[in-house]
Amino acid sequence: MSIPPPPGPRQPEGFQGPHPQGQHPQGPFAAPQPQGAPPPPQFPYGPQGPHGPHGPHGPYSPYGPYGFQPPAGSAGGAVNGVAIAALVCGLLCFLPAVGLVLGLIALWQIRRRPERGRGMAIAGSVLSSVGLALWVLSLSTGAVADFWEGFKEGARGNTILVLEKGDCFDSPDGLVGWAIEADQVPCSQEHDGEVFALVTLPEGAFPGDDSLVDTADDRCYALRDTYAMDAWALPSDVDVYYLTPSREGWDYGDRTITCVFGNRDADATLTGSLRRDETTLDADQVAYLKATHVLNAVLDQIPLAEAEEDLPGHQKWAGRMSEALAEQSGMLRDHPWPAGAEEPVTKLAGELERAEAVWAKAAEADGLDAFYEHSAQGWELIDSRKTVAARKALDLATTQPTFEEYDEEYDEDEGGTGGGGGRTDEGSIEV
Repeated sequence: MSIPPPPGPRQPEGFQGPHPQGQHPQGPFAAPQPQGAPPPPQFPYGPQGPHGPHGPHGPYSPYGPYGFQPPAGSAGGAVNGVAIAALVCGLLCFLPAVGLVLGLIALWQIRRRPERGRGMAIAGSVLSSVGLALWVLSLSTGAVADFWEGFKEGARGNTILVLEKGDCFDSPDGLVGWAIEADQVPCSQEHDGEVFALVTLPEGAFPGDDSLVDTADDRCYALRDTYAMDAWALPSDVDVYYLTPSREGWDYGDRTITCVFGNRDADATLTGSLRRDETTLDADQVAYLKATHVLNAVLDQIPLAEAEEDLPGHQKWAGRMSEALAEQSGMLRDHPWPAGAEEPVTKLAGELERAEAVWAKAAEADGLDAFYEHSAQGWELIDSRKTVAARKALDLATTQPTFEEYDEEYDEDEGGTGGGGGRTDEGSIEV
């Protein structure tokens, strides 16, 4: 599987990986194999942002073309080594296509050389042809998927293949490179990564490494908030990485993208679980955070172009802001809060309702100046500092997260005039 790094070079932000996407030192590790089973595929490990290189990998025949020599002085000429290799591949039923090709090569060589082994070459070709037919049949009947599950069960113990949501682990090469080995460790101690989601992909032909990376980017970031619901409690040095199936893993039935939290610094680790969901939070905390996610989802969709360039786009987005604020304030008013939290949460709901009306005016503004006037007032009304009292009453994180690296990059590229998703100086509620 492969992990691209955090946003930046695309190797996985990239909780690829995540090895972050883009940077991928090579480091294959082989899992223990059951007797007679085909060698397991190797999996790329990479983060968000840059994506790791996908070098050559996969099973291959351990038998060289001339791996066996006849006893000295045997009569009738030497036995063709390629014929022996073809027979071995045919008997062991691994890489049947290789056995078939070797058998045909051996027959061609034997016709032109005083060598023995024609029978072995024919037998190897026939056995390999049967094996190839059975392999094609198994792909169409789902037998490969059953094999994959059996392989994972047999390899259980120290492989990336068996990681589950909530597991913390160490990887010999960290979160950048190619690997299959992972040692599960308690989340309370230092670790390289924490699995926060598993994405099962549909059956079908291998979509390609680039397509898998794009899918992992979209799905892992979308699922991040379901595991770490409180964005304020997520350390600023944490990034999203992911593990994706290699082409060989796909052929063996691997259909899982593993989404991982890791440190932005590939040489650093994490300590403590980052899980903040229904399993670790109380009902009031969950209700509050679910309400914040409604607005956060819209903040993430703010138009990239400036309002001067796309006023209709910004007005349409302002309309979605108004709708999200109405939904969020309604969720806060409908929930029965404990005595200590009722007053600050009700006050916050009132602020959101006022912001709703202002953003509605921005959506219907007559011209650019009117839009800027209403949107500026709207940002003030959803200043994240107004949520601190409610958060404190609910025993949630009260220190607003900062994204210094992103802010510096944004200020340099955009002049620091944008607003919304990811920036803390614009007054967004949670992001």
